[in-house]
Formats: sequence, C-alpha cells, structure tokens
Amino acid sequence: MPQYPNLYATINDSQLLSEEFARREDEKDALSKLRAEFVIPTKGDLRNKRYGPKDKLLENGEGTSREDDDEESIYLCGNSLGLQPRRTREYVNRYLDTWASKGVFGHFKTLEGGHPPWLDLDDALKQQTARIVGALPSEVVVMETLTANLHLLMSSFYKPTPDRYKIIIEGKAFPSDHYAAQSQLEHYNIPSSALITIAPPSPDDPYLTTEHILSVISQHHASTALVLLPGIQFYSGQYLDIELITRHCHGLGITVGWDLAHAVGNVPLKLHDWNVDFAAWCNYKYMNGGPGVIGGLFVHDTHGKVEKPKVNGDVQHDNDTQLVYRPRLSGWWGSDKSSRFRMENKFVPIPGASGFQLSNPSALDMTSVLASLDVFSLTSMDALRARSLRLTAYLEERLLRYDNKPPPYKIITPANPAERGAQLSILLSPGLLDPVLEYIEDRGVVVDERKPNVLRVAPAPLYNSFWDIHRFITIFQAAVRKAVASQSTTVTPNGAART
Repeated sequence: MPQYPNLYATINDSQLLSEEFARREDEKDALSKLRAEFVIPTKGDLRNKRYGPKDKLLENGEGTSREDDDEESIYLCGNSLGLQPRRTREYVNRYLDTWASKGVFGHFKTLEGGHPPWLDLDDALKQQTARIVGALPSEVVVMETLTANLHLLMSSFYKPTPDRYKIIIEGKAFPSDHYAAQSQLEHYNIPSSALITIAPPSPDDPYLTTEHILSVISQHHASTALVLLPGIQFYSGQYLDIELITRHCHGLGITVGWDLAHAVGNVPLKLHDWNVDFAAWCNYKYMNGGPGVIGGLFVHDTHGKVEKPKVNGDVQHDNDTQLVYRPRLSGWWGSDKSSRFRMENKFVPIPGASGFQLSNPSALDMTSVLASLDVFSLTSMDALRARSLRLTAYLEERLLRYDNKPPPYKIITPANPAERGAQLSILLSPGLLDPVLEYIEDRGVVVDERKPNVLRVAPAPLYNSFWDIHRFITIFQAAVRKAVASQSTTVTPNGAART
C-alpha cells in the first residue's frame, strides 16, 4: 500500500494543541455539515440512569443535574455502534403508519410520499449499498445478520475435497468468525487442525505484513479450500490489502471471502473490480442502521449467474430443464419474485446476490438502514475517506504529543494511513485502563475497550469533528496523568503515603 505522511506532524504545539485550531479545521471542512444529520447524545443523557430524556426527568423532580449536562457527549465509538441519523425516527414512523393503516397491503401498495412497498425494499437498498462497497447492484443484498450471512456464504463457497479442505483465517479474528469457520469444519467431520490461523510474526505487535499473510497462504495453498479474512482487523484497526490478497488467492486456485464489518462505510471498497468472491458485513457500526440491525452480503457476478444448461454447446429451453446455478441454502425470498407467491415449490433463484435470500426480511430493519443510506447519499466514500484521513491523522498527532515526553501508552494501529480506517487502538500501560475509563466516561466520553489494556477510538467521518477529538484528548490525557500519579503512590502499613 502507498505511504502517506501525517498531515499534522509539522505543525508546532502552540497551534496544534489549541482549541482554535480544531475549530478552524471544522469550519473549513465542507463535510462538517453532515454532523447535523445525527442525534448526538448529551453528557446528561449518558449519565441518566432512567429511561427518557434527561431534561424531562429533571422537570419531574427526578435525578440530579450537573453543569455540563447539556453539552454534547464525545462519541468516538462508531466502530462498535453508529449514532442514530435524525431521519431514522421519521422513516420508522412512516413504516409504523403504513403498517397501522394498510396492514398486509403495505407489502404491495405503492403510496404517494411513502417508501417503496415492503416487498420491494430490498431492491430499493441495492443501488446505494452497491456504491458504498464498489459493486454492481445485482451483487449486493441487505439480508440476515453478519454471522448468519457468513454461514450461508460458506455453505455455498466452502466445498472441501480430500485434497483441499483447510480454511485459513486471521489468528485474532473476531470470535464469531472463528466459531463459524470451526463449525463449518465440524459440519464436514474435518479435524480442527484444518483451521489455519495467521498470527503476527511478533507476539508483542499485532501488525500483519501483507508479505506474511501471503506467505502463510502460499505455505498451505495445496490443501486450502477457503480463505476468510477481515477487511479491517477489529482489535488493531489494520486495513488489509484486499485487492492484493484476493489476487494472490485466486492465483493459487483458492476461494476468498471477506468479513467487512469494520470496513463498510469506513473505507472505499471496490469489491467487483477486486474480484472478491464473497463478502458479508453488519449495518450497525459505521453504517448507523441501529443495534443488531439487518446485515448485507456481496456475491461476485461470476458466481451469481442462473443459466439454462447447455448440451453440445446449445442452450436447452425446455421449461422442465433444471437450471444451473451455484448451490446454496435456499429460501423462498431468494426465488424469482414474479412467481414467489404462486407456491409452486420450484426454486428459481434470482440472479445475483438476491438469490441467496431466505426469509421475508424485516421491513423495520430495512427502513432503518435506508435512513442511514440516504445520509451516505449526500456525499461519497472517497470524500468521506479524505475527511477520515484528516481526522485520524489529527487524533494520532495529538496522542503522540504528551507532556513533551513518551506517553504511558502506544498506538498499535499501523502508522501508515493507507493501512487503517477511522480507528486508532491505544495500548495503555498495565493497570491504567480501568481508572482511565472511569474518568473519561464520567466526563461524557464514549470509546470502546478491549481487555486488558486497549482503548479503541474511532472518529467516524460522517458525524465526528476535530472539536470532538480536541475535547477527547484534553480529557483522556488528564485521565492518564491522574491514573499514573495514583499508580506511583502506595500506602505504607501506618497509612502514610509513599511515592
């Protein structure tokens, strides 16, 4: 991947560390306006232990107030759960009104000023989803959830033989990916030793060089049936070279699939042009669809064809002739839409990714995803990526400048911006995580932890700002100083403090 310099490394401290600098960066960034598309929780909202808006509870004499209750929280956790788009409530209410007033007819009737009929919602999401992942509309579908989609895809693409039966995954893959791959082996009564994991060369550094990944794949290629890797590694935030790894696998005759949970909506993707075989993702992280919302998948056009068989080079047109298509676990929503309600029990798969659908998808879920997709349509992934590079570079440089001395933490996400998305993972010195978290959460900061010592901080380019990062650094570094000071002080048996 290309190397990019840090955009803020040459700016002196008096400028870079100032509140004014962060404010100016936001003012001159045209995409800063997208923040207004989202509901940003206040600090009071986060502290509130009762259901309902903080201000309403206070009016009723419930709870206590603090001076900063009305300030926006510092939400840097889009890698775990994206914030709610403002239009989500409007779209969901429209769905509820349709259900209330039309009942079952909401599946079929086109309503003026409304969304497409529920029967067509999956098609309505294709165009915008395809733009985000770099695919043809026919290659994507919004359906099921992440691990369910991985299982469905592996049931189609993992075809072990006596010679080629191994699955290669990344050693610190998200647990559900590990479980899914392992259970596929168990399904075929293949020993667990057939699951090959790619571990970092150094136990002290999570970084995986592309060369190392390729070498492990090459080492096992003759016995490997499938490679399943993350587009962005959830723990370290490393962005793998999807194009190069896919090309390498194909050169060795290996099918390759990608878990894009942390990549979709975060970095530009070109799944069609990169000839990715299949991919799956969730829509609740950078895609802002809501907790546990419906996911999505990609199947390359070469694998989604539905054709009449040929005999001696001639296509057979007999209506009773069995169609030729990639085998998959089938369901009625993946069958030809025009005949879906004829109940003929003859599966005629929709060409492309839609042919992998199973059941009637949740119209409520798809409505929520549509709200977020309509926000994404206000810009482009390339523009968001450019903004993300600036935000993350600013965060990195602010983290590195700590009291003119080495900080008691290090960034374990690759320093090369081309090898990361919006997330920076911070490895704290032992014993600092819990007191730091307690301090920053009390002051309205939301980040993600990974025990025992890692904080994941992700400025999402759709709604986070340079001002968010400035406020985060101010609070975070104060928390670190306090935790280090407490750690360096012990208490003697007679109660006297000793440093």
